[in-house]
Amino acid sequence: MGLLRPATFGGETRNDSFSAISFMIKIGSVNIDTNMLLAPLAGCSDLPFRLISREHGARFCFYEMVDSNSLIYKRRESFGILKTDRKDSPIAAQLLGADPSAMLDAAQKLFQLVDVPFLDINCACPAKKVIKKKAGAHLLRDTPRLYKILKTLISSLPLPITIKIRTGYDTKDLNHIITMAKHCESLGAAAIFVHGRLMTQGYAGEIDYDSIKRIKDSVNIPVFGSGNIFSPEMAKKMFDETGCDGILVARGALGNPWIFKKIEEYLKNGGGSDEVSLEEKKKVLKKHLCYVDKYKAISPSGKIGIMRKIAIWYLKNIPHAARVRSQITSAKSYTDLLEVIEQCA
Repeated sequence: MGLLRPATFGGETRNDSFSAISFMIKIGSVNIDTNMLLAPLAGCSDLPFRLISREHGARFCFYEMVDSNSLIYKRRESFGILKTDRKDSPIAAQLLGADPSAMLDAAQKLFQLVDVPFLDINCACPAKKVIKKKAGAHLLRDTPRLYKILKTLISSLPLPITIKIRTGYDTKDLNHIITMAKHCESLGAAAIFVHGRLMTQGYAGEIDYDSIKRIKDSVNIPVFGSGNIFSPEMAKKMFDETGCDGILVARGALGNPWIFKKIEEYLKNGGGSDEVSLEEKKKVLKKHLCYVDKYKAISPSGKIGIMRKIAIWYLKNIPHAARVRSQITSAKSYTDLLEVIEQCA
């Protein structure tokens, strides 16, 4: 097993008139100097995405979610997901799975490949194929399975174990979700990440801030709020309405790596930042695409597909966005795509 490096920074607590939020958080024995983490976005938060995010204020990131079976059977995609760089630190991992022994096997294989300060168990993914495997958000209604996974990992691994959950499966049941959160804490879970929606909502609908607050009030370990954090104002709303210790930034970072610095500035003093200019968006987009070209060891067709997706993220709200989107989707190569970007005005 590789050396497990804790993420220590010597953080600070800011107590200005605008906010008394602590910017330092502790997960088990691990000190982190930020309460704002980049979420494990499957299919999105790869190494190029994380490097760009870090350059614009993300201090702590997750790898993309890793399927335990993919690691056990050494499928190529899992090794691509775990590709990293010396600048890509500190970073945690999240495992998806349903079988306790398989999850432990996968975790041990993961530690042979990368060093992480803590490991998260995904109990929140709403994808149909994941639910069918009795993993992800399925664990919200199969708590004996979840508890067995937690017991197995916590008793066998020398690092903090956390869980990512939702506020419920198909109906709001505060007693169930609070009982579950408290039992996970009693088993030794070091933190809880809460997406403020039911599994059946997917990523649509309003955020249930009240349920996140009730979970936070019921446990003594850190609770992170997640969902609809698309702006500094929405980040502060999450803190104010739930009392959470930290937040996960997910879809709000797609094509918007500036969100990390903007949130930190806003939480620190209430100040806003200037809107990002089109020229700046183009500059950062091109650097992001350069990282994709450099780090993604996939087929040319797969690579240009990823590049098109990323370009659409950055340019979706610019003038003549529909025309630009059409040109992006028609681009056949990296060079073609750069030409489209250059022509945006």
